[in-house]
Amino acid sequence: MATKEDFYKLLNIDRNASDAEIKKSYRSLAMKFHPDRNADNPQAAEVKFKQIKEAYEVLSDPKKRSAYDQFGHAGIDQSMGGRPGGFSGGEGFSDIFGDVFGDIFGGGGNGRQRSNVQRGSDLRYNLELSLEEAVAGTETKIRIPVLVGCGECKGSGAKKGSSPVICTTCHGHGQVRMQQGFFSVQQACPTCRGTGKQIKDPCNECHGQGRVQENKTLSAKIPAGVDTGDRIRLAGEGEAGERGGPSGDLYIEIQVKDHAIFTRDGANLYCELPISFATACLGDAIQVPTLDGEVKLTIPPETQTGKSFRLRGKGVKQVRGGAIGDLLCKVRVETPVQLTKDQKALIEKLRESLSSGGKQHSPQEHTWIDGVKNFFDKLTG
Repeated sequence: MATKEDFYKLLNIDRNASDAEIKKSYRSLAMKFHPDRNADNPQAAEVKFKQIKEAYEVLSDPKKRSAYDQFGHAGIDQSMGGRPGGFSGGEGFSDIFGDVFGDIFGGGGNGRQRSNVQRGSDLRYNLELSLEEAVAGTETKIRIPVLVGCGECKGSGAKKGSSPVICTTCHGHGQVRMQQGFFSVQQACPTCRGTGKQIKDPCNECHGQGRVQENKTLSAKIPAGVDTGDRIRLAGEGEAGERGGPSGDLYIEIQVKDHAIFTRDGANLYCELPISFATACLGDAIQVPTLDGEVKLTIPPETQTGKSFRLRGKGVKQVRGGAIGDLLCKVRVETPVQLTKDQKALIEKLRESLSSGGKQHSPQEHTWIDGVKNFFDKLTG
């Protein structure tokens, strides 16, 4: 008797291969050596095909694999029941490929009934909020079109007083086998569309679908601190499932509208604070808006444009927790406009007075001018 080839070598795997690796290699090799795909030498392909099948039957069974690892082919000859090449007399290629293609196309080759329960689809609703609503939290009503279980037939799809019956084509399995030559591929039953049941007398309300569309009004609680891009999940508020399956979920997508005064970055708020020329020079106490109301901010004398003032705790408490952010106010000194003749004369006098003081009144301006002069001196030097 010829020595049998090592099963691990036949499947091109190592001895520590996982079950998933064994199955993956078997699928690939089974398709490669199928006689229908080797028309030039179908006899040799058939021999190789049977060897691969035998190797897979042993290595995919934990007990047989353990016996094979310990005793080699002698350990599994008895457990294989004397079946030459791993096949019984009544087993053909269609049965083998029922295993291979069954996993790929959603069914098995052993006549197992497929579950026809299907979960409902998830839905998304875009909700636009003001910054105040997003920061403080709110409760709002939303109205969505959704598929719900038919109240007339209780989701069965059958007319009241009747029930779905077992499909006469697939006998309740939901799948039928299409066979050509050696190939056998399972697909959804064309009669019942994979449900395994037929509705002889459809419901007048849903026309046999088991679901109807309606507009549903929901109350949505929006937690404080949400921001653009956040999602709120309402479990079970999506579309109704089919044939008794669970409903999907509704996801509310948050979009915060632009604000006239504030911009937000995480927990902090930012705003521009315009102040008059006189306030920038002499200082003053001014009222600054926040989301909680106005607060007093002291502007020190000689404040420059671009200076930022931080109001602690006047920002946002984020929905995911953490400390409350701050409000940062960036000063912008406003140049007077539409001056009268007298005002222009006063400012001219002020300019003459400031100019006589030299660098002390405008140190940044003179520092910049000195830097420009030094730059050109180096170029011409």
